[in-house]
Amino acid sequence: MKVKVFVKLKSGVLDPQGQTILSSIGRMGYDFASEVRVGKFFEIEVKDKSCEKELEKIAGDLLANPIIEEYSIEFAE
Repeated sequence: MKVKVFVKLKSGVLDPQGQTILSSIGRMGYDFASEVRVGKFFEIEVKDKSCEKELEKIAGDLLANPIIEEYSIEFAE
């Protein structure tokens, strides 16, 4: 079973990488994008859903910086 962990900056935290990408999109001639936020994606193979509590700890302690980032965990069947 695969677990997907998405980590992104909290709302209100400056995202300079996202701003650079947004600026590049504009220079390419596209005007439909108004904001870009950059994040991280982790895919972890697990035996079953019994490790959900441990995954929460791993995501909060290792994969995300809880001061500036938030995360979500999805189990993929």
